[in-house]
Amino acid sequence: MVRVLVTRPEPGASRTAQRLRDQGFQPILLPLTETVALPVDADGVAYNAAAVAVTSANAVRHAPKEIIAALAALPCHAVGRRTAESARTAGFLSVSEGPGDAEALADALAGGFMAKTIIYLCGRVRFPAFEARLKAACVHVRAIETYDTVAPSYSDAAILARLSGQPVEAVLLFSAKPAAAMQALTERPALRDLFEGTWFFALSGRIAAALETVASEKLRVAPEPSEEALLELLRTWR
Repeated sequence: MVRVLVTRPEPGASRTAQRLRDQGFQPILLPLTETVALPVDADGVAYNAAAVAVTSANAVRHAPKEIIAALAALPCHAVGRRTAESARTAGFLSVSEGPGDAEALADALAGGFMAKTIIYLCGRVRFPAFEARLKAACVHVRAIETYDTVAPSYSDAAILARLSGQPVEAVLLFSAKPAAAMQALTERPALRDLFEGTWFFALSGRIAAALETVASEKLRVAPEPSEEALLELLRTWR
């Protein structure tokens, strides 16, 4: 049975692990990031806002109830299916599902919100492209950071125990920060042998680029940034 390392944080890690089991893989959970809620002031949060945008389910998951209540009546534009589901569960009344890519979502919103204000529920650690594209289109973006992304510290002994001292055949990478952390792990002397024959599966080219020292023949990139595409890539790998 192929051993697959899942590096995403919870609750997504357990969900991905179950999908892997259903497909005949042996998942091993090693979250290389975790998300923590940030304090947010709800006063006046919806003032003059025309819509809400969300590019991460974590942004909704960690948002205080007061924030959701203040914004729930505004149209919510989610980056993809999973984020849209989280927004509906949280209480947003009108949720539209985007193309699955943050930059494409920005392009889709740009024309309809010129000179208007969009509330952007987001994390403290994020890539600037979504906001930059909207601002270039004269859309006012009010970023509300509801969570932070932090990296847990694993000792060599802890990782060896997690892997049962055995190598893994594949690693799934869902974002750039865990990808960089994964590369650092593969370079530790005590762990290097466990990753000699490992293949790495990245959700996007940007994530793959964080694996600077991984040989290209051991790296695969999903054709679109979705878990379905990533798992299909894994299924057809051999």
